[in-house]
Amino acid sequence: MATATRTTGAATTVRRRRNWGNAGWGVLAWVIGIGFFFPVLWMALTAFKQEGDAYTDPPKLFFAPTLDQFRAVLNGGIGTALANSAFATVMSTILVLALGVPAAFALSLRPVRKTKDALFFFISTKMLPVVAAIVPLYVIVGDIGMLDNIWALVILYTAMNLPIAVWMMRSFFLEVPGELLEAASMDGASLWTAVREVILPLVSPGIAATSLICVIFSWNEFFFAVNLTAVQAQTIPVYLVGFISSEGLYWARLSAAALLTALPVILAGWLAQNKLVRGLSFGAIK
Repeated sequence: MATATRTTGAATTVRRRRNWGNAGWGVLAWVIGIGFFFPVLWMALTAFKQEGDAYTDPPKLFFAPTLDQFRAVLNGGIGTALANSAFATVMSTILVLALGVPAAFALSLRPVRKTKDALFFFISTKMLPVVAAIVPLYVIVGDIGMLDNIWALVILYTAMNLPIAVWMMRSFFLEVPGELLEAASMDGASLWTAVREVILPLVSPGIAATSLICVIFSWNEFFFAVNLTAVQAQTIPVYLVGFISSEGLYWARLSAAALLTALPVILAGWLAQNKLVRGLSFGAIK
């Protein structure tokens, strides 16, 4: 009886320690999460301040919220920059998926000769620093008359994201059993029908995850945009630089513009969150 009591007491102690340990890890995770989120929260708060309140030292935690900064940003031409970024992002993502999904399929479920060489070629295009290629790119874009043209950014964003998309989508395709294609073929389905009706629904979470990554990379891209565009094809990252002037930095107005800029990507991630979570756990880069 005493032995059973001691055993029960030890088990209770171990369980209590485990609960305290889990609670400690939970608190630590919350602290780290809040630490990472705090700059975004501070940006959102600053966006509702007047410029004078945004420069105070120490910072003002209590202030009268205002929408003046958002009105100034919306009246300052941000719509054109948002439209250019949206067009370049959407079109490049569509092209990346149209080219990358078949390539990933060919390198996974229907492997071609020298698959490893093809994969290395794709990823090797990411090894060259962008700054080393900007001069020849500028010359080529200028010679074909596409400087300050949004289609130049669409092509470059497609080339920039395609290698990553191929590697990501290949990892998702590798998780699909090849026997599914054989079963569909035995049932009389053509290759295109099998891919459309069987394979693509299974890898749709991976497509969503790949699409969101391409959207984020294209939406935030600055280097190509600032060197190859001027006014007509100006994207939102280039537009934000305009708030840094010789007169100083307009913190409140810049925060308002940055908040408006982040909303489309946040909305896209929220709409795709179900498939995104499945996609991030569905495959892994191999």
